[in-house]
Amino acid sequence: MADHYDVLGVSRDASPEDIKKAYRRLARELHPDVNPDETSQEKFKLVTHAYEVLSDPVQRQQYDLGPQAGFGGGGGFSDFGDIFSTFFGGGQQRGPRSRMERGQDALLRVEVELAEVIFGVHKDIEIDTAVVCETCEGSCCQPGTSLATCDICGGSGTIQRAVRSLLGNVMTSNPCGSCRGYGTTIPAPCSSCQGQGRVRATRSIPLDIPAGVDTGVRLHMTQAGEAGQAGGVNGDLYFEIKVKNDEIFSRDNDDLLCTLEIQMTDAILGTKVTVPALDGDVTVDIKPGTQGSEVVTVKDRGITRLRGNGRGDLKVGIHIVTPTKLSGKEKDLIESFAKGRKQPAPQLAHFQQGMFSKLRDRFFNV
Repeated sequence: MADHYDVLGVSRDASPEDIKKAYRRLARELHPDVNPDETSQEKFKLVTHAYEVLSDPVQRQQYDLGPQAGFGGGGGFSDFGDIFSTFFGGGQQRGPRSRMERGQDALLRVEVELAEVIFGVHKDIEIDTAVVCETCEGSCCQPGTSLATCDICGGSGTIQRAVRSLLGNVMTSNPCGSCRGYGTTIPAPCSSCQGQGRVRATRSIPLDIPAGVDTGVRLHMTQAGEAGQAGGVNGDLYFEIKVKNDEIFSRDNDDLLCTLEIQMTDAILGTKVTVPALDGDVTVDIKPGTQGSEVVTVKDRGITRLRGNGRGDLKVGIHIVTPTKLSGKEKDLIESFAKGRKQPAPQLAHFQQGMFSKLRDRFFNV
């Protein structure tokens, strides 16, 4: 690695003003606007980095002493934890920390129709997230360049210094301020991701939603979440399901519930009615003499069980519609029917719940 003083063309005892003058002169000669060729650009980066180090008194002192040199001075304890760990085995140098970081997990809410829950459904979910930068492929560096060993800490990621204490001088280690503990620097950060190794983008996630899911169920996809920094492993994705309400059908665990309105004559004589269910037509058998609020069960036409075999049932609550307007002929027929039957006179009986309350109770107790 080139010496910073040689790069700027100054002596090791050069004054801050001499260093500034040397940098300005070289910067004018090597600036990309003046010399666009790659060689001049690389030299310009070296000159700039050398000036950043030597113009800072602290970094210059560290550079002059070298990465393994200790620092004197400082009265008293600057970091009691460092001193304690030195004596009890925790002060060993652990090496530079990795630039790669695991991406964050994400929770997304997905709405599905009740009909989609019966057999399950496949959806492609569009999400805005962090993805690996295509320009640098997660390296954080402009293509054709690479990470450089930090010339302050020599790649260790830490700076050692001597702390004067009651027990004498104790060597402590602290993260390098120049490379932030990574042990490397990025001379030419990627222009697309600004040295992060990832960018924001929209991508499509294929999601298979199993049959039988209900609101609140969470599906987990490992390493399908946000891309990690500097090529780190992706986080996880969690999908929380929200089942939309249906205008006709409702749900009770694995059963489907609905109400069928029939005419008075259908209830008296009985009939078979074909109606559209969520997964195709279904035939409901109305027995003669069916009473209002009775529940007809159609086996295996409910929701596929999430855990277990088979499906739930379709439960149809019967609502008998009493006509409010009759033609003269219809009224005559009804009156003739009533006279022909010996029916008891209306009398008081125990209070009956409303039709919807009775249906609810029967749905959940059938």
